[in-house]
Amino acid sequence: MNIKQRNLLLIVAFFFSLFALSACGIYSFRDVSIDYSKIKTVKITYIDNKSPGYKNPQLSQLLTDKIQQKIVSQTRLTRTNNDNADMEIGGYISDYSVTTSAISSTQAATNRLTVGVHLIVKNKLENLPKEIDVSRSFDFSANLSLQQAEAQLLTQIISNLTDDIFNRIFSNW
Repeated sequence: MNIKQRNLLLIVAFFFSLFALSACGIYSFRDVSIDYSKIKTVKITYIDNKSPGYKNPQLSQLLTDKIQQKIVSQTRLTRTNNDNADMEIGGYISDYSVTTSAISSTQAATNRLTVGVHLIVKNKLENLPKEIDVSRSFDFSANLSLQQAEAQLLTQIISNLTDDIFNRIFSNW
């Protein structure tokens, strides 16, 4: 057996092993830790925009929708609007601010948009709600207005914040 054939065989064996471990429940590619025997339903309330100053009018609705989609698609939880849900997730946008992050010569070259979200997660298995703060920064050219930068960055902002929120709520990180 030559080196190429041996390496190919090792790669196939590695992926087969990962598949076998995943199939029997020993290892999971998703690190979601939910006790599905006790937590079956989730209520996700509207993420209101309470940031001081300028407020992006699309951000609250888009972020709420994306969080709902991610939880429904990547967990076995059933979404409900009932007040007796096993878990309730709510919160608000707490920060939406722009600062200068790089200067070239005597003028700004890069600006930074920082978006922060404060979450309150209530779980019927725990007495106290868990409060989580998630913040992300996004750099953009100082030649762009905030509205132009938002048009370019909004999809990335929503995607990154949703991933961070999901991981903070459901993963053992």
